[in-house]
Amino acid sequence: MIYLDYNATTPLCDQSREAMLPYLDRHFGNPSSVHAAGREARAAIDDSRDKLAKLLGAKSHELIFTSGGTESCNLAVLGLARCPTSRGGHVISNKAEHHAVLNALEYLEKHENFEVTWLNVARDGIVDLDQLAAAIRPETRLVSIMTANNETGVIQPMHDISQICRERGVLLHSDMVQPFGKIEIDLSLVDAASFAAHKFYGPKGAGVLFLRSGLSIQPLMFGGAHENQRRPGTENVAAIAGMAAAADFALREQEKEHQREKSLRDELAARIVDIFPEAQQNGGLALRLANTLNVSFPGFDSETLLMAFDLEGVCASSGSACMVGSVVASHVLLAMGLSMERAKSAVRFSLGKQTSAEEIDRAVGAIARVFERFAKTKEKDRAYAVA
Repeated sequence: MIYLDYNATTPLCDQSREAMLPYLDRHFGNPSSVHAAGREARAAIDDSRDKLAKLLGAKSHELIFTSGGTESCNLAVLGLARCPTSRGGHVISNKAEHHAVLNALEYLEKHENFEVTWLNVARDGIVDLDQLAAAIRPETRLVSIMTANNETGVIQPMHDISQICRERGVLLHSDMVQPFGKIEIDLSLVDAASFAAHKFYGPKGAGVLFLRSGLSIQPLMFGGAHENQRRPGTENVAAIAGMAAAADFALREQEKEHQREKSLRDELAARIVDIFPEAQQNGGLALRLANTLNVSFPGFDSETLLMAFDLEGVCASSGSACMVGSVVASHVLLAMGLSMERAKSAVRFSLGKQTSAEEIDRAVGAIARVFERFAKTKEKDRAYAVA
């Protein structure tokens, strides 16, 4: 198997697995219990929180543990938008966001009488900064813009976005699920940021929300005083310990790994064009995550291509992995103004720490075989049509 879907999820690193094992076995106490077993579990959570805070450049009490990136984004968007303030019910985002943000805002818009301003996204995937500045008004409660897109890898100009929000006194949340461990992130630019462990070689089912000191947030669930009354429920001790260890692993030699993955990605892109000259990169003109390659294959549909690649042992995707196995036209590419045909023929290849040059070479061979078969099938169809 050639795994080129790291933006969907990453393999668990050894450091994360080792950190988790004690809390899956002998240290099984409830971290809210006052006895020795509970205190051991609580100490693991506290240590993990301190470690993550240091790696993120945050304060320990600014981190809220969640079940993953989706909950972190939901808690930030819904929790901050719903907070009672003197402002009205206006929020700002764009249609290229992950569904964890997109659907949460659509819910506010449809069911809670919030007004949402959807910013335009250029063909390179960058939001319109002039429109953002003009859209902010006295009743605006929140702006939510992801740092790097999960489908195209396009990186937003967060310094400029932050400056616009700061000058106008508006809260800024950013979905940082994809960029952590791949590029430098700066939490001083935002008021809230979402992360998911399984995107940086940690366990699935663990995430964290950064919430700047002094900000209030409305909880989504009720039933306990956990996480300083911001997220009730018994903490997943093993996953939290694994997430902290994975974060440390992901940040090691980050720049060196960035260059290595960029070289492999660019080689893959060039060789795909050699195989299929009509291939079109999506978001290729913008600054992108080094590991992400989104390509449209005009004349084909994503589902057919993904199944054909899978039969050749290549794992790729058409976009977000959060649509429960569905293959539909990418809402991100459509938001960028690309045609329906181009959006429906897109495939995302995403690389990771375990991706090797030899795997890229094998993937190219597999892709070549797929298109050779398609070409032969087309020739047979022509022959039958003539006959």
